Amino acid sequence: MIIDIPLITTIIAILACLYASYSDLKQGIIPNKLTFPLIGLGILLNGIYAFMIGDLWFIIICVVVTGVIFALGYLFWKMGAWAGGDVKLFTALAALLPFYPALVSYQILGVSFPLEGSYPFPLTLIINSILSILPFLLIYVFYIVVKTKPYLMDELTAPLKNYKKNILLTLVITSAVTLTIFITQQIGLQIIIISLILIYLLSLVISKLPNYVKAVLVSLVTVAALFYNFQITIMSIVTLFIFITIIEMVKKLLTSINKEALQDDVVLDELQEGMIPAYNLYQQDKEIYVDNKSLTDKIRESFKTRDLSKLTAPPGKRLVGTLAAGLTSDDIQLLKKLQKEGKISDKFRVKKGVPFAPSIFIGLLISLFIGDLAYIFQKILIWIM
Repeated sequence: MIIDIPLITTIIAILACLYASYSDLKQGIIPNKLTFPLIGLGILLNGIYAFMIGDLWFIIICVVVTGVIFALGYLFWKMGAWAGGDVKLFTALAALLPFYPALVSYQILGVSFPLEGSYPFPLTLIINSILSILPFLLIYVFYIVVKTKPYLMDELTAPLKNYKKNILLTLVITSAVTLTIFITQQIGLQIIIISLILIYLLSLVISKLPNYVKAVLVSLVTVAALFYNFQITIMSIVTLFIFITIIEMVKKLLTSINKEALQDDVVLDELQEGMIPAYNLYQQDKEIYVDNKSLTDKIRESFKTRDLSKLTAPPGKRLVGTLAAGLTSDDIQLLKKLQKEGKISDKFRVKKGVPFAPSIFIGLLISLFIGDLAYIFQKILIWIM
């Protein structure tokens, strides 16, 4: 009887991610005592499995895939996107699960799940983990706001208080949808991409109309929609209003509230190695200045000014960067030296690193029981087209 080693390695991977998530949330680290033994254990178990099934290539591919994932993770670490613990955890998971472990099989609407990607399973895990970070980030930021910075709740709930604005936007979009349905039916061109473009353009045009013209047009079209199909129109308006309100709250969680909730001003004497700077510090012609614009801000500014140079790094020498590895002892000494010279204040803004291990855990569960999200999205897009 062949021991089901793929099942064993899968259970180990799930338990390891669960412990790593707890450690990352509690202490902000993924311990080496977890990841290093797992890498060796994964290669050992898969080596035994290769011997049991009489396929030497199995363990060779396992080692190669593990090495490739480590190299990819190291590249992300050098770019400042991942912390060292994240790289080692992905490497351990690659050693444990170099191939897709077929645990379950089911169908939804005639489609077999889980849906596998055309590349090694560890890459599916990485993709799903990255896609999973958004919902986790929203939950994490909301938790931080409620627990440590409740004063931010007023800003978070602002979309609920500004309901009149969202109601107007809802009616504008509803009118655009109604007009789009009428136009596409008349010309016999009911293609979803064209319809979406037309809805966007009509919403934009209606929004720019003078208030009294907009009110009359929206009222007439909404009444016509209610007359044509009262139940569907009411349900659509309510659903759209709720969706717009949620989107507004999510935007705040990801932008202004995110920035305030996950950043703190720390006295220079209390800075520690590994703390992540909230902005880049530059020096040009003996002048010290900060670059605290996010990539989104830079893209928006570049689009408005039509100046692609806004996307590049500011001129001058970067003294301290926002890499995930955090501050080094040399960085801290440099900041203290600059403060003594009167070039910066006695406080430096740092950001809390968002734990990535829970997203890896979520990504692993999705990979095992649903499949490759990128492949699924691709299938949906092809179906829509």
